[in-house]
Amino acid sequence: MDGYTYLEEMGVSRRIIDLSKEAEGESLPAFKHADGIAEYNQLKVLRAMQKNKLSDAHFAGSTGYGYHDLGRDALERIYTDVFKAESALVRPQLISGTHALATALFGNLRYGDEILSTAGKPYDTLEPVIGIRPARGSLAEHGVVYRQADLTDGRIDFENIRNAITSKTKLALIQRSRGYAWRRSLTNNEIESVIEFIKNIRSDIICLVDNCYGEFADIREPVEMGADLAVGSLIKNPGGGLAPVGGYITGKTEYVENAAFRLTAPGLGKEVGPTLGVTQALAQGLFLAPQAVNGSIKAAIFASRLFEKLGYETLPSSADIRPDIVQAIKFGSPERVLSFCRGIQKAAPVDSFASPEPWDMPGYDAPVVMAAGAFIQGASIELSADAPMKEPYIAYFQGGLTWLHAKAGVIIAADYMLKDGLL
Repeated sequence: MDGYTYLEEMGVSRRIIDLSKEAEGESLPAFKHADGIAEYNQLKVLRAMQKNKLSDAHFAGSTGYGYHDLGRDALERIYTDVFKAESALVRPQLISGTHALATALFGNLRYGDEILSTAGKPYDTLEPVIGIRPARGSLAEHGVVYRQADLTDGRIDFENIRNAITSKTKLALIQRSRGYAWRRSLTNNEIESVIEFIKNIRSDIICLVDNCYGEFADIREPVEMGADLAVGSLIKNPGGGLAPVGGYITGKTEYVENAAFRLTAPGLGKEVGPTLGVTQALAQGLFLAPQAVNGSIKAAIFASRLFEKLGYETLPSSADIRPDIVQAIKFGSPERVLSFCRGIQKAAPVDSFASPEPWDMPGYDAPVVMAAGAFIQGASIELSADAPMKEPYIAYFQGGLTWLHAKAGVIIAADYMLKDGLL
């Protein structure tokens, strides 16, 4: 008796079960590699918690101003050590990755400065923050100029970066994940090469890595590759599925403090900010994060291999290096995208009965369908899939708090498509 037997009893077709068994078997070498990374990162997190003497006394929350919150300060020291940084800002008041990025950008850019995006256009929700799409309160409204170095054949173009840097370039944005673009996410080696290239041109340019979806996918984090700042969301990888909200900004002390003054107020910075009783969830989520990321990466590898066998183009392919937890599958039609996402929703522990529909989400330039039957609203470290409803109709799959659930989710989604007559 195993999970495949139970799935067959649930009515999953024999064709999908047989192909899934083959896909899993063919993925075992990649799984073993992912297990090694997870074990390394688990020990790294454990050591940071032990070094900083994490105690149950740190789990008492604060209210109001949050002065002298020992747990908050301990957690930020732990993040500082895990990310090999000088300082960290880890707060429930940072409500998303976009908010954390906006806080870091506004904190470190001034009127007349230029921001350079090194990997083409950034993720959709950053466009109104920067002012690529006009929005009230954008960086553009505050006099910050945007420049962009386009990719060439989906790869970083170093000459485009060189040509885009001017005497006013203050900050280089390096987006690790691909967003809603059909390109490979950046590997650690690529991030390191971009930072080294920029610093050789002008050492004073702040290199900020949008680290969303990439934490614990490898044994090094961006600050170890020379980044001045690395930013992400706690309801993605580093929250381990337990963080109910939050984001982090980590890197050099000066730049982290600038972001803290933007988050709270000039003169206050990191000294205030109540934790409202969530410190235990944030700390325990970080402790579980390497294993949650490991499950997500295995799910992405498995999904890639299964849908390759079903005739679809995937990126990364099942044989590629995994810089993050996101798996793109090119379906080519709105019907297939919707069917896949509805299959993922059907496999969820929460709201499995719901049927996702595309809608005009804030910050996006096209209707987006999102499948996420998650314990934490919008937590993409949990089993989820989303897709902009525009050509070439690509679904972006990620997450899975456990490999076993994520595997079942991929299989159920494929079977859902088969029963819709779309495979």
